Amino acid sequence: MEFGEKIKELRTTNQMTQEKFALRLNVTRQAVSNWENNRNLPDLEMLILISTIFHISLDELILGGSTVNNMTEKLIKDGSETRRAKFNMITTLIGALFLFLGAAFFFIKAHSVEYIDSSGILHENFYLLPTGFFFIFIGIIIFLTTGITFVNSYIKSRR
Repeated sequence: MEFGEKIKELRTTNQMTQEKFALRLNVTRQAVSNWENNRNLPDLEMLILISTIFHISLDELILGGSTVNNMTEKLIKDGSETRRAKFNMITTLIGALFLFLGAAFFFIKAHSVEYIDSSGILHENFYLLPTGFFFIFIGIIIFLTTGITFVNSYIKSRR
């Protein structure tokens, strides 16, 4: 059973009009009509409120039976999109950190003092340049990988 059919069945068996049901949920009658006609779906907070009103478990409300309906598909899709967004945010922050560290190493190298001590030994922070280049390279690779992955998933979702 589709989610819209389930909502309509629950509402009619409890002898509620769309207006009364909408007032209990603090939404418009058009929102209830859109849910019942499967034009859009309520968010998770609204699902919890609906299950409380009808004294029905979320499993029964969302799954509606043994088959996967459009609400279940929406929840699965929302969960995967949330995980993907978190992953993109974390990788972007890591890439920015590497770029910042690379720039910081260049800044330190530019402002550090190189000198020869009385024994004739040169004191220089020679490791800062290759390390800075390495960190900037890694940061760019992370940004490119995240960007390509995002564009690829966007193109797949548009199909």
